[in-house]
Amino acid sequence: MSNICIIVTIVVYLVAMLFVGFAYSKTNNDSTDFYLGGRKMGPLVTAMSAEASDMSSWLLMGMPGLAYLTGIASPGWTAIGLALGTWLNWLIVARRLRRYSANLEAITVPQFLSLRFHDQRNLLNALGAVIIIVFFVPYTASGFAACGKLFHSLFGVDYMAAMVVSACVIVGYTITGGFRAVTTTDLIQSIVMSLALVAVLVYGIGAAGGWDAVVANAQSLPGYLTMMASHNAAEGTATSYSLLDIVSTMAWGLGYFGMPHILLRFMAIEDEKSWYSAAALPACGSSLP
Repeated sequence: MSNICIIVTIVVYLVAMLFVGFAYSKTNNDSTDFYLGGRKMGPLVTAMSAEASDMSSWLLMGMPGLAYLTGIASPGWTAIGLALGTWLNWLIVARRLRRYSANLEAITVPQFLSLRFHDQRNLLNALGAVIIIVFFVPYTASGFAACGKLFHSLFGVDYMAAMVVSACVIVGYTITGGFRAVTTTDLIQSIVMSLALVAVLVYGIGAAGGWDAVVANAQSLPGYLTMMASHNAAEGTATSYSLLDIVSTMAWGLGYFGMPHILLRFMAIEDEKSWYSAAALPACGSSLP
């Protein structure tokens, strides 16, 4: 009975996402509306959408698994790097990209680069498009695969069928509603993700016997509660963290600078002043892992 209720809830949720796409399809009057929401996105939806699209399945599935196996060092340094990289990206890139892209009337990142550097032959436009296609096909596929794995592991649903249905829903509301639909569904999903992280944490601590029991168990594992070592679950030992390990782990946050789907959020924010209030949310949100 509980599985049926969960499945019904998920189906209602997916239908609601499609409805969001349908509702916003009536507001798209030109290409700027479709690709950038008319550059009228508020700071809250922009910030939450940026983090939801970046901190996606790897935050809910990959990072908790890493923390469970190795302790707090790797996810801890990753969170610090992400918070730093996110804030620097908003501080250095967001306002400038919003201003220049609007002046040039660019609606995509490759188009902005081509116009910004006066590329008469559109080589930058073509190169940027090729890079995005090549690298974002596996990135997008990994998101679809995460949906399939989630439904298969929780409900025993066929992996391929779950992945195809999820992909159809995501592509459906994207095509019909454009950027406004994408950012709105991202906002909804970011709220769901945040609540889920808190709920799982509270439930997990309770199921494990309380906070004291969790801490006692973690302290019994070598290297589990230190930022300078990693727990080796296979051998039951601790592996020391070098300065290179710390720097390379924190460097994940620097990847935030080059993500086209994040840069599009900067281009779509309603005005330059909005980035002040928007910047605080992702810097804090990226510390959630």
